[in-house]
Amino acid sequence: MSQDMKREFASREALIAYLREHFPQADARASHVTATLGGRKAALKALQQVEAGKYASTRNFLNGAVTRLSPYLRYGVLSLAEVRDALLLKVRHPEDAVKLINELGWRDYWQRLYAELGKGIWQDREPYKTGYTAKDYSETLPEEIIKGITGLVCIDSFSRELQETGYLHNHQRMWMAAYLVHWRRVKWQAGARWFLEHLLDGDPASNNLSWQWVASTFSHKAYFFNRENLERYSKAVYCRDCPLYGQCDFEGSYEYLEAQLFPNGEKVDRSGGSKSWDRPQKGR
Repeated sequence: MSQDMKREFASREALIAYLREHFPQADARASHVTATLGGRKAALKALQQVEAGKYASTRNFLNGAVTRLSPYLRYGVLSLAEVRDALLLKVRHPEDAVKLINELGWRDYWQRLYAELGKGIWQDREPYKTGYTAKDYSETLPEEIIKGITGLVCIDSFSRELQETGYLHNHQRMWMAAYLVHWRRVKWQAGARWFLEHLLDGDPASNNLSWQWVASTFSHKAYFFNRENLERYSKAVYCRDCPLYGQCDFEGSYEYLEAQLFPNGEKVDRSGGSKSWDRPQKGR
């Protein structure tokens, strides 16, 4: 581009129109505009709203008190140390902030691994533990997943939310990654590229190594889930409206699903888990 881009706008709408004019190819590829505001002012406002105690107790639920700071951390608008210090100033007892600070530590860990591995984060760090080899997985993302027409309300909703908002809760990311890799047997790299294309907070370090953790190429076991897990942490928001409820791909115990998904995989002891699937199904 021959000249500096304009920086001052009368409104957000004017900014959006300007960017669409100057980047028509990007607009044609994905025309949705996120509601998340960028910049230092918005980042500090989001930081002030963080409640570390509520985060620790509710973060796994889709309606939990997550921070939504990740885009600002991704682009350096906020630093990890700055967030840590702000949390410690807000809590009555330092231990109230431990869980959230631990998560900041994981982000730092991913970045340090990225600095060491470089492009190696696109390569399997270890063999799959699923009983399959890399050549057994597809290189291509299924079109019905991209279009959100699988018929699974949860998966289709995750796909639309990813592409329309640029954000997914961490649990949604794990569920989608597990579905792609283990149920559809797609290489984690294909899913990782798709996420990076749309996530506002997408960076190769956290993204790729988390996908590898799900796939089992950076973990001692594969991550997968069942309907009970999804229903619990989503408050049944998807299951209650799903025409496949009671007969979807995610029905059954972890032992049952493990046998179906990984008949030749490395066995993991999952004794002591919930037995809710043995109870009569309740109404939606």
